[in-house]
Amino acid sequence: MTEPTARPGPAEDPEPTFTHEPTTTAKPDPRPLLGLQPLDRGLPATVHRPPMGPPVVALGGGHGLAATLKALRHLTKQLTAVVTVADDGGSSGKLRGELGVLPPGDLRMALSALCDDGDWGLLWRDVLQHRFHSAGELDNHAVGNLLIVALWELLGDTVAGLDMVGRLLGIQGRVLPMSAVPLEIEGDVKLPDCHPDGPGFRTLRGQSTVALEPGRIEQIRLFPQAPPAVPEAVEAVREAEWVVLGPGSWYSSVVPHLLVPELAAALHETKARRALTVNLSAQEGETDGMTAADHVRSLREDAPELRLDVVIADPSVVEDLDDLTDAAEAFGARVLFRQVRVGDGTPRHDPLRLAAAYRDAFEGTMGDVGR
Repeated sequence: MTEPTARPGPAEDPEPTFTHEPTTTAKPDPRPLLGLQPLDRGLPATVHRPPMGPPVVALGGGHGLAATLKALRHLTKQLTAVVTVADDGGSSGKLRGELGVLPPGDLRMALSALCDDGDWGLLWRDVLQHRFHSAGELDNHAVGNLLIVALWELLGDTVAGLDMVGRLLGIQGRVLPMSAVPLEIEGDVKLPDCHPDGPGFRTLRGQSTVALEPGRIEQIRLFPQAPPAVPEAVEAVREAEWVVLGPGSWYSSVVPHLLVPELAAALHETKARRALTVNLSAQEGETDGMTAADHVRSLREDAPELRLDVVIADPSVVEDLDDLTDAAEAFGARVLFRQVRVGDGTPRHDPLRLAAAYRDAFEGTMGDVGR
C-alpha cells in the first residue's frame, strides 16, 4: 500500500482590515490525507430512507441491539437506543470494577451500529471497536470503552459523554443507558439433568457468572432493586411512535428493561406501538430448550401489564407457528412472519431484511412471507 500524497495546504487568510470581518477558511477535510475512498452504501429499492422517519426507541444490548439499530437506521433518523448496563465481564467489567462506572461495552456497540456511513464515521467506528492485545493490563480493552469512560470523567455527565461520542461518529440517532447506576443480574438457573450437582436450581449473581452456568434461566432480578432510570430514556419511550424490544440475550439484554420501574411504567403508558423481535435460536446457558413461543410467554412473568402490537419472527426457525401466534395474541399482538435471517443460515439477523420487516410493521403490511 502506497503512502497518500500530501496536498498543499490552503492559502493563508488575508490580513483583516478595520472595515471588513476577518475571513475564515474552512478546515481541510482530513479524509483524503488518510487514503480513504468513498464507499457505495446505497440501499436496495425495497428499503427507502425517509427524510426523518418516526421517532423509534430500541431496547436491548449487545449484538442483538446492534442488529436492530443497523436495520432501523434505514427507516428513521429519530432513533434512540436504550442500552442495558449489567455487563460485568471483559473490558467493561474491568473498567466497571476499577472505576465504578457504567459498563461501556454495550453502549459502544450501539454507537458503532449507528455511525455515519461516510469514511469519517466508518474510520471512527473501527477505532471504537479496536481492541488491544498484549500481555499487560491493556489486553482486550476496547479503545471505545476507554474513550467513553474518559469523557464521562472529563464531563462529569454520562449522557453528555455519550452524546459527544455520537457527534464524533456522526451517528444517526442517540444512545442512552437504561439506568443511571451499574446493575447486577441475579438469576435462578434450572440445572440440566447431566449437571454434576444433579437436576435442581442454583441462584447466581453477575451477568457473566449466570451466562456461564449450563442450564436455563427461570427468573432474574436486578440489584440494586428498583434502580433509577435515565430521565432522557424515559422521555424517549414516552414520546416514541414505536418501541422495539429484542432480539438479544433474553434475560441479560431484553428482560432487564422491564425490571426498571420508571422504564416499565413509561412502556405501559406510552402511546407508542410496541414490536418484539424474536431470537433466531435459543441461547445456550440462558434459554436452553425454549421455543419462540416460550420466549414471548416468559415476558408475562416479569411484565404482566406489557402490551405488544407486533411480534416479528422468521418462520424458518419457529418450531410451532400456531403456538407462537397464540402466545402473541395473549399480549394483543399479531405475528409478522418474515425471512430476516442472513443467507448463510447462521442465526444472525440480516440488517436489510430486518429493516424491511420493521418497515412492514410500521406501515401495517401484515401479509405473511415464507410461512
